[in-house]
Amino acid sequence: MPRPGPRVNEKSKDFFGSMKRLLQNLKPWKWIMIVALALAMISAILALIAPNRLSDFTDVITKGLQPNTEKLTEVAAKISNQFSSEMDRKITMILSNPEISSEDKLILQKTLSTISENSKKEEITQKLLSLPDSILLEMLEEFTIDGKVISKNDQLTCIKLMMSLPTDSNDSNTLLAQFDQLPSSIYNLVKPKMNMEDVKYYVVLLATLYVISAIFSYIQNFSMSSVSNYFAKNLRTRISNKINLLPLKYFDTHETGDVLSRVTNDVDTIAQNLNQSLATLVTSITLFIGSVIMMFVTDWVMAITAILSSIIGFSLMFVILGKSQKYFSERQKQLGNLNGYIEEMYSGHNVVKAYNGGKEAKENFQKLNSKLYESNRKSQFLSGLMHPIMNFIGNFGYVAVCIVGALLVMNHYISFGVIVAFTIYVRLFTNPLTQIAQAMTSLQSTAAASERVFEFLEEEEMSDQKEIKKHLDKEKVKGQIEFQHIKFSYDSSRVIIKDFSAKVKPGQKIAIVGPTGAGKTTMVNLLMKFYEITEGDILIDGVSTKELSRENIHELFCMVLQDTWLFEGSILDNIKFNKENVTKEEVWEACKVVGVDHFIKTLPGGLNSLVSDTDTISQGQKQLLTIARGMIENAPFLILDEATSNVDTRTEELVQKAMDKLTEGRTSFIIAHRLSTIKNADLILVMKDGNIIETGNHEELMNQKGFYAELYNSQFEL
Repeated sequence: MPRPGPRVNEKSKDFFGSMKRLLQNLKPWKWIMIVALALAMISAILALIAPNRLSDFTDVITKGLQPNTEKLTEVAAKISNQFSSEMDRKITMILSNPEISSEDKLILQKTLSTISENSKKEEITQKLLSLPDSILLEMLEEFTIDGKVISKNDQLTCIKLMMSLPTDSNDSNTLLAQFDQLPSSIYNLVKPKMNMEDVKYYVVLLATLYVISAIFSYIQNFSMSSVSNYFAKNLRTRISNKINLLPLKYFDTHETGDVLSRVTNDVDTIAQNLNQSLATLVTSITLFIGSVIMMFVTDWVMAITAILSSIIGFSLMFVILGKSQKYFSERQKQLGNLNGYIEEMYSGHNVVKAYNGGKEAKENFQKLNSKLYESNRKSQFLSGLMHPIMNFIGNFGYVAVCIVGALLVMNHYISFGVIVAFTIYVRLFTNPLTQIAQAMTSLQSTAAASERVFEFLEEEEMSDQKEIKKHLDKEKVKGQIEFQHIKFSYDSSRVIIKDFSAKVKPGQKIAIVGPTGAGKTTMVNLLMKFYEITEGDILIDGVSTKELSRENIHELFCMVLQDTWLFEGSILDNIKFNKENVTKEEVWEACKVVGVDHFIKTLPGGLNSLVSDTDTISQGQKQLLTIARGMIENAPFLILDEATSNVDTRTEELVQKAMDKLTEGRTSFIIAHRLSTIKNADLILVMKDGNIIETGNHEELMNQKGFYAELYNSQFEL
């Protein structure tokens, strides 16, 4: 079964234009969005401040786990100064001290003879430490630090430990190597000691920052979720209202599946992506810019290292974004085409089966499905590259920061806490790239979907009727209709009705006959004001339909169409459709007149039986129910458009009798291909190529032996 090409003119997708239009439609929720985005930004800023404070907290903990090198240096300095201060006095006292042996005194004198005026302080101290302990103890004096008394013996042990290590060892390594051998008086001064006040301060500060950030993030997510849901509800309401304002021409030129795709898929895409994308984009941009600033504030060397290791992510992201937009637009277009085709095939499933068109239908479906698959694969492939690329860039940044940071720590350029802070900043710097890419991908889908939704909402509507004041009361309408030189065309290239004129008296039964495409149904659509007349006028009781509202005209007519339609509900509700103050007895009487009462009696619930358009009810039975629906509509005009085409000959006779009763006192228009059903019409209008070529009753037209006679006789030819 060949399928016509897409009937929807897909416009090229303008991302920025679509997003601008989307934001304009979000104005009713402007302040909620501003608050939500502001909270997202504040939450991001708090997340940026936390690593800097965490760096300080790390330094406090690190300091608390290490010996107090400053205090150790102070102790060592005090001990060393005693060897250089008042040296002459101390030597004189030692040489005159009878408790010191002559051997020790002799060693002292020999040592002093090796010391010259040019000797360095460290050299002098080293030589003096080689003296016997009895002499060194005399050269030292007890002193107090932080209320703790350092004895001579403790001083001597400490200084010997420090001087025994290599000269290239730093203070921290010296202390770590000899820490357990220090005297208790000095050990208590330099041992690791955690500053619990600072620890409590940073714990409370960091907890506060993270809790406030989480609360703001929750409020932001809740606000954006509310906005997206309200906006989706608003869009669906606007689409529902728009459908009632669109002319029939739109639905004649657009596939039902494509319209449904816009109402469901496209609106859902907008709602789902809008919920996260905008807030994620604001948060990510704030984190990205803020992390760069905070990295340079913390240390510019480490900042450059982190940025250079991630700079490749920028170029890759923009290249991919530039190539993926067209595929997202194509995906939405192909999705609409596929939905339209599926709807078309399911609605015509019986025809496809009857003509063995399953294979061709399947092939067409595969082609459309392949196109959707291809555009979806390309868009998802390009957007899917973002995550692994950004992960690689982030991990590479961690490695670079750790290597450079270790070198800087070894050279005392930064503290260990700076490395901790930068490992977080690298994540805050690279993750936003991934999130920005994902948000942009989502916004691209949103832009493509919103373009289709707004394209639908901006379709040309039926003309405004606010200034129409005239109103015809259907209880007072006489039933006269006059067509005055009607001309109509769907477009300038194809004229359907060329020059149609006719005058219908009240209560007449008018039959409109002619070959397919002659304009019969078009005339009824013009009469019902489903289409606007190109030229000419239609008068109802002398009042132009241009001066009457569509609603007023619709309530003057009762229509029974060839296409049946039942909604899900009881038979009673289907027949009473949109008609109030109708009793069950009136409905049952209409069913008897039509002859559908026998069918209803076979149902378990009678008039209360539940049916729908998808139930296994024959087309003839459905048609009878729709005719019964038309019978209870107390309208002065009746339109029967091939109303008996789906019923058998016997039922047609019953329906014909029922319609004869229904048309009594009403002006009726009957469109029929079975000319035998309109023999008793008061006036038959024979149409061909948009014009009335013959008029009269059945006998008059048959006697003319013209086009009507040919049509009538052709139905009985073998």
